Amino acid sequence: MAFMRQTIDSVIGQSVRPARWVIVDDGSTDDTPRILAAYSALHSWINIVTRSDRGHRAVGPGVVDAFYSGYRTITPTDFDFVCKLDLDLLLPPRYFEILISRMHADSRIATCSGKSYIDRRGQLISERHGDDTSLGMTKFFRIDRFEEIGGFVREVMWDGIDCHLCRMHGWIACSWDDPELRFVHLRPMGSSQQSIYAGRMRHGYGQYFMGTSFLYLAISALLRLNQRPYLIGSLAIIWGWLKSAALGKPRYNNLKFRQFLRRYQLRVLLVGKRRAVAEITNAPAAVLGVVK
Repeated sequence: MAFMRQTIDSVIGQSVRPARWVIVDDGSTDDTPRILAAYSALHSWINIVTRSDRGHRAVGPGVVDAFYSGYRTITPTDFDFVCKLDLDLLLPPRYFEILISRMHADSRIATCSGKSYIDRRGQLISERHGDDTSLGMTKFFRIDRFEEIGGFVREVMWDGIDCHLCRMHGWIACSWDDPELRFVHLRPMGSSQQSIYAGRMRHGYGQYFMGTSFLYLAISALLRLNQRPYLIGSLAIIWGWLKSAALGKPRYNNLKFRQFLRRYQLRVLLVGKRRAVAEITNAPAAVLGVVK
């Protein structure tokens, strides 16, 4: 509840507030409903949607299902932007204002975010996300582009698939590590209700589901060797991918997407992420294999 209060207060304190904020209470059994009701009573733009208690914390499909419980209560054409926002974040005061300004300045940007940091004994430590993705805990979208890509996929790697779908359309998905866009993630990335190692294995499975090649996955995991938990975290990611492959688990059922993803990842390995993204963004739709 302390995380939730900090997030809500940081949104209320924004220089540009949401026109409407739908907070989904995912079946809380503590004092959360009373607290949310009090905030809603004070701020007419805050609405509460209550779901039944699942009895467990859910990631991937559960997170997206909760998002859509709120999204179904709005008329998308009434709004220009939509933000999927977790209730464990501390946002800087001009966060939404700056994102909106940058999207107005560049019509190619379909989705964007700032960068996440964790507070470790008073020192802010980056969670080290790439610049070619908007972060899943605060994913800001042009609502028409969100609709055009079909929204979020109900699986673990939903917050990577959407960014690659945007690139398939020749749009930009990005995040910026500017001081005014750095937010505090109050719950560490990649953790789970079981352990951080289970979270890393889940990430490996998500990369497998999305269609990531083992070579790209292994190199990415090795680049995390200096990130806590050292070594074991990287091995858990690799094991999550290998275990999924050995069990023959299903992959994202979009062959064109998976082919596009493999080409993109190969270019990243050959020329670097910045150049690979620039090549895709500037390529004609026919080259990308997308009909506009």
